Amino acid sequence: MNLQALIDSAANLPSIPKVVQELIESFGSDDFDIDDIAKKVSADQALTAKVLRLANSAKFGGNRTIGSVNDAIVRMGFDALRTLVLASCFTSSFKAPPGFDLTRFWRHSFMVANRSKWVAHYTKENAEVAYTCGMTHAIGELLIHIIMEDQAAGIDLLVQQGADREELEKSQLGFDFTEAGEALATRWKFPKEICDAIRWHTHCLEAPEDSALADIVAIASYLTKHAESDKKELLENFPNDIAKRLKINLVEMLSCLNQLETVDQGIEELIG
Repeated sequence: MNLQALIDSAANLPSIPKVVQELIESFGSDDFDIDDIAKKVSADQALTAKVLRLANSAKFGGNRTIGSVNDAIVRMGFDALRTLVLASCFTSSFKAPPGFDLTRFWRHSFMVANRSKWVAHYTKENAEVAYTCGMTHAIGELLIHIIMEDQAAGIDLLVQQGADREELEKSQLGFDFTEAGEALATRWKFPKEICDAIRWHTHCLEAPEDSALADIVAIASYLTKHAESDKKELLENFPNDIAKRLKINLVEMLSCLNQLETVDQGIEELIG
């Protein structure tokens, strides 16, 4: 199966709701009606219930319980609500094939998303867009597992033994998860900057053109990989060259690494 056949097969997956498509398109435009989108989110009872549960969670909780999407926007802001709706949609739209740990997949994806948002605050990039890039950075891996279950399981076994996933996918499938993710994001009409971040985050220094969001996700992925490492180990191989491209003040950012201890608050509620 080539990459185009994989994406054509994705047409059989549950389609994302129209309001989610509009939210994706709103990333690249200031010309959208927040009230209209809130009304459309409210029309989806299941989506509204999850959004309100999350909006009332400890991560966003205020002094009173909120009961409407409009109230959620007031509490969190539209950007945060948009991200929350996208997260809710993605986690509920995909069903795991046998043997694939979907909870683990989304937990890792949200950890990268949280760190992407954190890193973005030290750059000029939009933090919520960076979060979405982190959240979807490995969506191609999930797609491969759903459509090409047997081959993906065989690759997983070798990866567990130390093999490189991208190299295996390239040799066995003819494409890797970053290419599959970019193609799926393009099909969903994600903005090009998000598609580029998905495609190039593992080799951002080799990208045909600079992609700040790919750089951010690359650093976030490194921080996630070393989430359990001590500070000395984390700093030894920190991707300074990527941070330099982003013009990050490394002294400022790295002195605040302790903030990452609480950045993942609320992940289990997103997955649930």
